[in-house]
Amino acid sequence: MPLFQIEKDKKLKLINEKPFKLEKEIQKLCEENLEKIFGLKFVKSEFYIHDFRIDTLAFDPQAKSFVIIEYKKDKRFSVIDQGYAYLALMLNNKADFILEYNENCKENLKRNEVDWTQSRVIFISPSFTTYQRESINFKDLPIELWEVKRFENNTISFVNLQPSGATESIKTISQSETLKRVSKEIKVYTEEDHLSSVSDEIKELYQKFKEAILNIGDNITVKPTKKYIAFISRRNISDIRIQKNSLKIWINLKRGELDDPKRLARDVSNIGHWGNGDYEIRVLDDENLEYISSLIKQSYRKNS
Repeated sequence: MPLFQIEKDKKLKLINEKPFKLEKEIQKLCEENLEKIFGLKFVKSEFYIHDFRIDTLAFDPQAKSFVIIEYKKDKRFSVIDQGYAYLALMLNNKADFILEYNENCKENLKRNEVDWTQSRVIFISPSFTTYQRESINFKDLPIELWEVKRFENNTISFVNLQPSGATESIKTISQSETLKRVSKEIKVYTEEDHLSSVSDEIKELYQKFKEAILNIGDNITVKPTKKYIAFISRRNISDIRIQKNSLKIWINLKRGELDDPKRLARDVSNIGHWGNGDYEIRVLDDENLEYISSLIKQSYRKNS
């Protein structure tokens, strides 16, 4: 997609892409801004284990899981084969990953504090081939593709390539032993996992709030996790936990940042809770749908 700058005479000036010369440039840029771009904690650069070299090892503090990041300019590699090879490496060497975290982050992370089921691999590249894009079109793939582009006006863009209407499981089309081993331990959660055991009324209520949140901005994506369904722009803007008779909605703003005249949101800043943010709303019906959407919009403005 072309990028333009508005000149003083209202004419548009095309901003040309300024390609990265080296893969290392992309790596350094990402490692210095992992929290801003992905919400991840940096652990180690160039992590060597056995015959593998991991470009960047990161940790997701929300999911309590490790994330492997690889930077690619080579268009011939298979993201599926390489991604699952790295995940198998991690699952077979858990102690090494925890040791690396503890030594580099100066913290005492224990094995049972890591949710290995939500481990994932992120590939970052200036572009991916059509084949690579199509290869991620599965509902349960613990692999993400991100395109990064640099422009002449010192601007960088990161785009998370989303599967298009993915309904098939990767396990139905691959007999790889590595994939089978990894799939036994890693679980990619879907909306269906959260909705499968609730009533039609709660499913309908969730769909109404989902549509309302997505209508707030055209750059919001839905990402189901183990405990809740996240709605993400640049960061999480809101998270929903589906319960038997209600929805719990968290708004990702710090205490004192939310303008809530009706006082529907509860301050949970000093209470342990799932989701992001200091505000929680329990929803039983759609009576306050529009008002709650306006509260979430405040989070969208801050976290986009």
